Amino acid sequence: MMGDILFLAHRMPFPPDRGDKIRSHHLLRALMRLAPVHAACFGDTDADFTHEDELASVTASHCLVRRSKSMVRAGMEALASGKPVSLTAFAHDAIHDWVERTLRAHSIQTIVVFSGQMGQYVPASFEGRVVIDLCDVDSAKFEAYAIDGSGPRSWIDAREGRLLAKVEQSLSERADATVLISEAEAALFRSRLDDAQRHHITAVRNGIDSGYFNPASVKPQPELAASPGPNIVFTGQMDYPPNVAAAMRAIDRIVPAIRASHPNATIHLVGRAPIAKLTLRDGQPGIRVWGEVPDMRPFLAAADIVLAPLEIARGIQNKVLEAMAMARPVVLSAEAATGIDAVDGEHFAVGSDDRALIRKTLALLDDGPAALQMAAAARRYVTAQQGWDAMLAPLAGLCGYAPNTGRRNAA
Repeated sequence: MMGDILFLAHRMPFPPDRGDKIRSHHLLRALMRLAPVHAACFGDTDADFTHEDELASVTASHCLVRRSKSMVRAGMEALASGKPVSLTAFAHDAIHDWVERTLRAHSIQTIVVFSGQMGQYVPASFEGRVVIDLCDVDSAKFEAYAIDGSGPRSWIDAREGRLLAKVEQSLSERADATVLISEAEAALFRSRLDDAQRHHITAVRNGIDSGYFNPASVKPQPELAASPGPNIVFTGQMDYPPNVAAAMRAIDRIVPAIRASHPNATIHLVGRAPIAKLTLRDGQPGIRVWGEVPDMRPFLAAADIVLAPLEIARGIQNKVLEAMAMARPVVLSAEAATGIDAVDGEHFAVGSDDRALIRKTLALLDDGPAALQMAAAARRYVTAQQGWDAMLAPLAGLCGYAPNTGRRNAA
């Protein structure tokens, strides 16, 4: 008899409008094709709760809890308990209670955990299958923050990285399968474990909905389309430290050199929650900070170049796949290209440092046919190689269900 699936996510998977929510959304959709799904997740904003009906319509039952705990309180709890802040920030009695009730009321055969913060809700007594999608090696990310930072912030990040590494190892020991977002990330995780051979670690890459991100069905954003250009677009969550650092890199180190040859060139920062450090630069020569927009696609459609100069990047960058699907020439750092098996110089242009990013951007701006050729090749690549169905095909086996049947494998 087929058992149900319990899905635990640290953010509401509707709407799929940011990196982690895009992945959790498609993961949930894929799980629904295997068995009835019971889902618990956090809502960060009022907007999340306006989509609760969508969550309810696709799940057998659900629990949506507002994440209202301040980071100050989470930090104090973390210091008192010796736990990472990432865990205490997502600790909530309502989800613990709902998980216990759901396990008693339903035949749950597999628990799928999306993001390590939610591993704390898997009961030690659960005897079914556990799959944990860590996405990225968060401990390594905080270690990088600590190295780049200074003062108390550096100490906090070093502590978080150290404690998260222990949590990640414990979760992987508990899981029947641990999933990472790219083979590079999976290899990094294996290298950090005491005995990687005892763990089932695999990569399940992000996909792209090339039907939705289709330049043929989107009109370019009018203001950008009417500007003399060239328009350089950078997208992302603009309070996320790696995105902020990349945006500042573009503003201060890359775009001024582009404007020396193209005086009307403008960098457009498009994405929700830009911090003051960014908004204060809005309106300066060659800089436009848009903040949250209802649809990212018109901005991509109007871009002469999509720039992704991230210096810290974990996993696969959705922003890069989206721009490629929209048939835009993408210039990106080696870090931002990680996990995408496209060819440098054919599908996108990778720069190892500021000078290379500037040179490759100028080369594409100065050679329209080459830019169009790269953009067309980018779309062909993601359409053929990066669809969500193909990317999530291993999920049935990882969860213990025979592909296309919904029955659990005897093994």
